Amino acid sequence: MGKAMQIRLLQFGILGAALALAACDQPQSQAAMPPAAVAVDVVTLQPQSVAVTSEMPGRTSAYMVSEVRPQVGGIVKARLFTEGTDVDAGDVLYQIDPATYQASYDSAKAALAKARATLTSIKLKAQRYKELVAINAVSKQDYDDAAASLAEAEADVAADVASLESAKINLDYTKVTAPISGRIGKSSVTPGALVTASQSDALATVQRLDPIYVDVTQPSTDFLKLKRALASGKLTRVGADQAKVKLVLEDGTAYPQDGALQFSDVTVDQTTGSITLRAIFPNPQHDLLPGMYVRAVLESGVDGAAILAPQQAVSRNAKGEAMAYVLAAGDKVEARVLKTEQTYGDAWIVSDGLQAGDRLIVSGLQKIQPGMVVKPAEKAATAPQP
Repeated sequence: MGKAMQIRLLQFGILGAALALAACDQPQSQAAMPPAAVAVDVVTLQPQSVAVTSEMPGRTSAYMVSEVRPQVGGIVKARLFTEGTDVDAGDVLYQIDPATYQASYDSAKAALAKARATLTSIKLKAQRYKELVAINAVSKQDYDDAAASLAEAEADVAADVASLESAKINLDYTKVTAPISGRIGKSSVTPGALVTASQSDALATVQRLDPIYVDVTQPSTDFLKLKRALASGKLTRVGADQAKVKLVLEDGTAYPQDGALQFSDVTVDQTTGSITLRAIFPNPQHDLLPGMYVRAVLESGVDGAAILAPQQAVSRNAKGEAMAYVLAAGDKVEARVLKTEQTYGDAWIVSDGLQAGDRLIVSGLQKIQPGMVVKPAEKAATAPQP
């Protein structure tokens, strides 16, 4: 080995020893420095007044439904409406051949005229006999006979008046009219069809769509729970008269008009264990049609001291229970198991596990564990929108 190589190896050895000594001279506190505390955002919970809602499935039904049937028999001469359009009460929908009913009306009218003429003659005769019997010019029997004939003629006139009225009603029934205002569906008959009085098959159906009913079902258990909450004072009623109802349509969009709860059924369905509720909604544009599936959001009451937890702060543990992290004394992380009632906008309504004044961790959840000391930063709470 050359002299230059020996000198170089000696230099490396001296440098390594110097570095080792320098490392030994460093303070142990720097080598074992603890990690910095994790920064998290917290929200201090405060009770809020929120409207408690219940979302239930339902279907729409017409406010009024009337099936059009003929009151007299005959051949349909004309259909006088366009299917699927709006009609007014009294509009003529079908014309039944009136020929025979017109003849019956004319005959009844003539019979009444004859009866009235006969009545006039008998009335004059009875008046004369009344004067003559007073002076004994006619017998009392003749006068009694004249009075009886007058009463009989008056009864004939009354019977003929009724017959004429009946004939007129039947004649009017040849014009089949709309019983209610609304939208008429398809026609089951065409001109030339033979129809009979009060037949089982309807000629058409008229439905009033504005306003419109929405029938929803609520489990009886929810009904009892709501009743107990109102009785205990935990919830207060939204209004003295009718609860407000909102609708969510099949495509997920909100119906722009609010409705009102009309009544709840007094019987629980034995097969489903549910109660039927009926709400009424304005439907000026006929956006709601009978039979549509909807979801009704019913304002059940008002919770004046609800604890709301942002949804991003609530997770699930291995048991599937809702949980959240809060800060205990010394900014130490503590896990809480929650009992959530329902959502309110982007927050959960929490009935157990959180209370007013708790500092709820809303960010940095992936970096923390129970027992850790963190560095909290207060975040202003935003009011959730329902």
